[in-house]
Amino acid sequence: MQFGIHYSPTADTMNVAELARASEDLGFESFFLSEHTHIPVNPTESLRQRGSVPRAHAEGLDPWICLSLVAGVTSRIGLGTAVTLLTQHDPIVLAKMIATLDVLSGGRVVVGVGVGSVVDETRNHGVEPEDRWRVLQERVLAMKQIWTRDEAEFHGRFVNFDPIYQWPKPLQKPHPPIIIGGSGSHVLSRAVAYGDGWMPTAGTAARPGPNLLERVAELRAMAAEKGRAQIHVGVSDAEPDPATLQSYQKAGIERVLLRVPAAGSDEVMPVLRKHSALLKQFA
Repeated sequence: MQFGIHYSPTADTMNVAELARASEDLGFESFFLSEHTHIPVNPTESLRQRGSVPRAHAEGLDPWICLSLVAGVTSRIGLGTAVTLLTQHDPIVLAKMIATLDVLSGGRVVVGVGVGSVVDETRNHGVEPEDRWRVLQERVLAMKQIWTRDEAEFHGRFVNFDPIYQWPKPLQKPHPPIIIGGSGSHVLSRAVAYGDGWMPTAGTAARPGPNLLERVAELRAMAAEKGRAQIHVGVSDAEPDPATLQSYQKAGIERVLLRVPAAGSDEVMPVLRKHSALLKQFA
């Protein structure tokens, strides 16, 4: 089981390049950033019921620009998103950005994708809430076509283009792994259908339905039925509790992301060092 760091940087938090270098030096396997393009001023009632919107949601830096900076100051650590809100991106443009970063970083990109829980945010990008999972699926499949074919085309309801050329192709073959985020009742079938793995957020992974470990077993069984020999499972924002982490390891979870606060280095570094002690326990 590998350990990564999950961070939501803003202009006022610890410099993302410095934190990534420190994470790599301490032995973490990956470095994941979150994303929100914006937060509506007048959100829906469902969002207000969740309490105040975290500052990092509205002030967060762009993850792909940050990861490009991180790639230039590190050599080993994986570069991931947890998650890219793919319903808010043009798939042709994003495919080129990701492929470029994968080439320049030496093949270190991991693409976590999701639809997000702030429906107004997605609607502002022209996607209605009831369509967002279908939009995500088509955009994932379209990017895979672009990454794996010299003459790529895609014809769907929400993504439609005739044959195109686009290079570079990703260094990783056939493409960087696509990890499906989310905890809903259909997320496992989505991960098997068009993803390379599943990564729920700890604490919400059991909703709805069985608990996380039971859902991991269900995912493995579904993948086997579809002829999928291997499918990755990770957990983001895991509790740094050894007993909980041991249960994840026994269940075959391959990656655990530990959260560090969106704060200055004086607050972030003690948490990072405390997290790093877990690496020795699970080496």
